[in-house]
Amino acid sequence: MSLQRRPEALAAAAAKIADGYLVSRLVNVRYLTGFTGSNAAVLVPADGPPVLATDGRYATQAAMECPDIEIVVARRLGPALVERARSSGCRRLAVERHHLTLASYDALLAAGGDDVDYVDGREAVEQLRAVKEEVELDTLRRACAVTDEVFGAVLDKLRPGATELDIAWRLQEEMHVRGAQPAFESIVAFGPNSARPHHQPTARALEAGDFVKMDFGARVDGYHADMTRTVVCGRAAGWQRDLHALVATIQAESRAEVAPGAVPVELDAAARERIEATGHDVAHGLGHGVGLEIHESPFLVPDSPAARLVDRVTVTVEPGIYLPGRGGVRIEDTVVVDATGAESLTSSPRELIEI
Repeated sequence: MSLQRRPEALAAAAAKIADGYLVSRLVNVRYLTGFTGSNAAVLVPADGPPVLATDGRYATQAAMECPDIEIVVARRLGPALVERARSSGCRRLAVERHHLTLASYDALLAAGGDDVDYVDGREAVEQLRAVKEEVELDTLRRACAVTDEVFGAVLDKLRPGATELDIAWRLQEEMHVRGAQPAFESIVAFGPNSARPHHQPTARALEAGDFVKMDFGARVDGYHADMTRTVVCGRAAGWQRDLHALVATIQAESRAEVAPGAVPVELDAAARERIEATGHDVAHGLGHGVGLEIHESPFLVPDSPAARLVDRVTVTVEPGIYLPGRGGVRIEDTVVVDATGAESLTSSPRELIEI
């Protein structure tokens, strides 16, 4: 589906429940139109072309990025588009209920008056975004390739005395020189800190015998990569080898189950059973979708509403086991579902590396 056809796909979905769809989440506006500014909304009528609204700061940018879309310049974007919909005969408008604040919804009510009713748009754009187009997969492959390169470049910097903050900064520098940006704030955790799933880097210095957990990714043209690797500074102790091997096995088995028809809730449940069978606790879900957002649908968690996976859906697979006060291991890859199973877009070594 080309960029020009994305609004058409949303219009078809909206036509089942409303006369049009008002999109206010910026990431969804970008997906539908290509506009990358920080203030925008788009009206997608069920039977007409989309209309993009932004403020005066972005009028020129919008015209450049969206040459084939009508642009409305206004201060109050939602109300301006509601008035546009109202004047064109729209009487039932789908909105992003999961995104709107009470204040913004009140503004829409005032703009629509008694003429416009609002319905929940049911995250229709997020559902479209879950299945990636080939151009999106190409961009994700580039982001993952940069991530793999950065991992290799940073391994040489893991020497006793370096701090978690030092390595986090080095990860960012290595992404920068490759024309990418961090997909999120990198997690760098040494020694006992690696037992914290979402540890924030500190001035803790690396010591011989420490686990080093690095969870990071590059962002290229708006698309995010996500990868975690856990290595050891110096020679690994027996318990570290055992723990790493255990997680590596669980991750490999979980990756092998990612395929067309797999159910996110069931994938997560299977990983949980594997971890709990070893006598360890489960600290987080198996994974999540990834694309224009670092965390997006579908989510591989116990209460995921997502249906079965289909071809060209991208998710992470990231089981972890954490021993408080000692250390933890997480191994994570970004993968894409394909006809035969799943292709791993990140390919850095998964075996235990001793630095």
